[in-house]
Amino acid sequence: MGGDKAPDEIVAGAIQAAKELGAPVVLVGDPDRLPDTGGLDVIAASEVVGMADDPAAGVRRKKDSSIVRAAEAVRDGRASAMVSAGNTGAAMAAALLRMGRLSGVPRPAIATPIPVPGSSPTVLLDAGANADCEPGWLLQFAQMGATFATARYGIGRPRVALLSIGEEATKGNALVKEAHALLAASGLNFIGNVEGRDLMSDAADVVVTDGFTGNVALKSLEGALRFLVGAVIGAIGTSDETRKAGDVLLPALAPMAEQLDPDATGGAMLLGVKGVCIISHGSSSARAVVNAIRVASEMVDGELVARLSEAVRA
Repeated sequence: MGGDKAPDEIVAGAIQAAKELGAPVVLVGDPDRLPDTGGLDVIAASEVVGMADDPAAGVRRKKDSSIVRAAEAVRDGRASAMVSAGNTGAAMAAALLRMGRLSGVPRPAIATPIPVPGSSPTVLLDAGANADCEPGWLLQFAQMGATFATARYGIGRPRVALLSIGEEATKGNALVKEAHALLAASGLNFIGNVEGRDLMSDAADVVVTDGFTGNVALKSLEGALRFLVGAVIGAIGTSDETRKAGDVLLPALAPMAEQLDPDATGGAMLLGVKGVCIISHGSSSARAVVNAIRVASEMVDGELVARLSEAVRA
């Protein structure tokens, strides 16, 4: 029931995923408000935590909301994973309160793939779950992020970096400096600091930061890309010359546009809870839902949660 295009696009994506992937998909929501579900099972939920609702309060107050019932389905073994395009904070709160944290994990983190044309994405975490962090949490984010990068992208020994204002170990605030020392002694493939300009490059496989900085960096990239795409499209077609240039350039740019499309990423993942939880962006289309379900299925088959539990105990 969550997302700008819910429930129609969500249901359409679920039906498509069930057909294309062969994955058993269960919908969670108000049966009276759903379009034709194509025969998919529905777990009834009469309430919705809206985008404007306070996440934690909404989850506690609306116990029959779709996001709460979805998390409970994973907790109770009725489902193997949950996918939501709704209120990000509510998805995190529901997963945390209903599924619970992995043993030894003080705070879960949101891992978001940042597209890198021509290479595997950069995993950025935390992308918004924890505005204030402790150095030890960033170390744990790195452990979970490296495990996720291996499970999702097949990277044998992911290069882990710390987001800072300079590459030198002496750069950054107190949190970054203390986290740098912990990461350097961790046994991870830690390559040091990177800057914001490196997020969409092959500089690192995993970039760790606090949730406040990570979310600002993510939204800044989204805004810059949106502006750039708009500027290019706006320039093409303004004259005979630009139209001719567009005929040549657009086919060459199309593959890059596909890689940069948020609908192609499969969404972000909440790491550190006792279950697979995929958080898709609010404007998810049916295609985005299919890709999110694909990632959820792959992470379940790859036993990611068990691997994360082992990583944080190491």
